[in-house]
Amino acid sequence: MHHYLIKRIIYLIFTLVIASMFVFVVVNATPGESAEVLARHLYIGLEEIAPPELIAEVSERYDLNKPILQLYLEWIGGILRGDLGYSILFNKPVNRLLMLHLPPTIFLTVVAMVFATTTGLVLGIFSALHQNRILDHIIRVGTIFSVSMPGFWVAVMLILVFSMWFGLTPISGYGGPPYIILPAIALGLHTMASITRIMRTSMLETMNKPFVMFAKAKGLPKRRVIVSHVCKNALLPVLTIIGTSFGTLLAGSVVIETIFSWPGIGAMLMKAISARDFVLIESTIMMVVFMFLIVNFVIDLLYHVIDPRIIYD
Repeated sequence: MHHYLIKRIIYLIFTLVIASMFVFVVVNATPGESAEVLARHLYIGLEEIAPPELIAEVSERYDLNKPILQLYLEWIGGILRGDLGYSILFNKPVNRLLMLHLPPTIFLTVVAMVFATTTGLVLGIFSALHQNRILDHIIRVGTIFSVSMPGFWVAVMLILVFSMWFGLTPISGYGGPPYIILPAIALGLHTMASITRIMRTSMLETMNKPFVMFAKAKGLPKRRVIVSHVCKNALLPVLTIIGTSFGTLLAGSVVIETIFSWPGIGAMLMKAISARDFVLIESTIMMVVFMFLIVNFVIDLLYHVIDPRIIYD
């Protein structure tokens, strides 16, 4: 187990290094003159044309004329010291911006994940136990519909129905429970449908395994067989979906936060992209990558907790 943990930590560090290189190259390879875009955002307005003197001044002031390798090494060196850089657009340290905007994003993602996991497991188990009945067919059609619909369309439809037609929830904003309901559903609906389908399939496969038939032959109550034997062993594929879906939800929250005016990293990242605030973009993306890797690391350890027969070498 200790050897596995060491290998996983090395793999995590190696992945972060490769991801940092990829993110840095892709962000800095964006077409257009970054100094010109920043000059328009900071000084003269988006519709105006920045004079060459101002572009040169901005490029010199914010070190945009340095070699790309030097910029990368300075950025990585700052990260290793716990300094994620300084945002030119917001005129604040990136650490402080993330402390302000990351908690709402994590809160939204966790609530969406709880909604998707809880609802998906319940519907998947119910559908498997009522295979080929009317409710099973309804759930299967609903999951296909949920998987097919893009998140931004679902968000708009939820606002139209529950906020504008019935007035049950606020249209947008950040606050108590009424504000989190629609964003969480819009963000987690696709994942919920995926978990439902995977749980149903895994349940049906597990119910035909010899150890389940043996448990029934011993005369164990049906509820105990379902809970202790079928559901427990059927959860392993679902854990994989939960781990991979966390990164998807974090990425998808950018669009959902913009639609619902949620004060997370979504709106901040969109402004940073439009202004070519490279340091803020790179550090924010790397923070998302780091959280995604940590969640998958925890999911891998949970495999052994659920099924002790799984041994890591």
